[in-house]
Amino acid sequence: MSRSLLITGAAGFIGANFAHYWHQRYPDDALVVLDALTYAGNRANLAALEGQPGYHFVHGNIGDQALVEGLLRKHGVDTLVHFAAESHVDRSISGPDAFIETNIVGTHSLLKAARAVWLDGPGSPAHRFHHVSTDEVYGSLAPAAPGFYEAQQYQPNSPYSASKAASDHLVRAYHHTYGLQVTTSNCSNNYGPWHFPEKLIPLCLTNVLRGLALPVYGDGSNIRDWLYVADHCRGIDLVLGAGEVGETYNIGGNNEWHNLAIVELLCDQLDQRFAAEPALAARFPAAPGAKGHSARGLIQFVEDRAGHDWRYAIDASRITRELGYAPLETFETGIERTIDWYFANESWWRPLLGD
Repeated sequence: MSRSLLITGAAGFIGANFAHYWHQRYPDDALVVLDALTYAGNRANLAALEGQPGYHFVHGNIGDQALVEGLLRKHGVDTLVHFAAESHVDRSISGPDAFIETNIVGTHSLLKAARAVWLDGPGSPAHRFHHVSTDEVYGSLAPAAPGFYEAQQYQPNSPYSASKAASDHLVRAYHHTYGLQVTTSNCSNNYGPWHFPEKLIPLCLTNVLRGLALPVYGDGSNIRDWLYVADHCRGIDLVLGAGEVGETYNIGGNNEWHNLAIVELLCDQLDQRFAAEPALAARFPAAPGAKGHSARGLIQFVEDRAGHDWRYAIDASRITRELGYAPLETFETGIERTIDWYFANESWWRPLLGD
């Protein structure tokens, strides 16, 4: 039986990957994609879906409750997957208001729309509101501590993570108070195609190709658990298909790396590519590899940011045990695929950097 999905934030990094994933896996399902097209939302991320049967792009804001209600009714939406969020920690430190407005007030607006259509109207159709959140709501881990688990106490340390924690609580409350059929997933750091180049991996990748400095906070010892975005999409699919309503599932990559080690691996892989593919030197003459130099020479340590959490790691044992989840990509293979994508899609990332 085909479904009708509303995907919020669908022109952003993870939302776009999920839209492509879902269309490829379930081509008969209708996809209504909603995005406000702010700085990190790019309709070009969805270009391959334009014109596909059942695909509808809507330029709009999740805070527009009337718009969302209208979409749910018009398209008979039975599944809402909520990605839309302000997500860059540095931006949340310098300008937290946008994070409160989008991540808390915007999520509440979506919940009100879903309640109005799915619960307060005639009948109570089968439905699912899936909320995509982050491991950052749990705070920071000590060096030897086990990974974050679903019942872990929330201890957000940045305006971004605090706003996501608040939205998680609202989703839970709408289930327990009103009976909205919800699930939540908290994921580790994603990387892969269509990743906006302000984040660590795409920033460093594109900076190497342009011969620019690679900024690393502090001494680079901060640790993150990295998840290839397609593995994240598969995890959400499993939760939508077999996850228990009202429950939370942590989706991780079982893949912890120091930030400096990530940057060094990326540099080394790019060096190897330039050595093996002489044509790259003509395409990217400013890159160190074009001159036979190591990209590691671009690494620069910069002042650490305020409230920088030292370590994140996900314990994904619940989703593995209950739903059969396992990431398919190692970090090394995922980085290779990511580099391939950025080489093949220079026309996508160059305009975003003002080139």
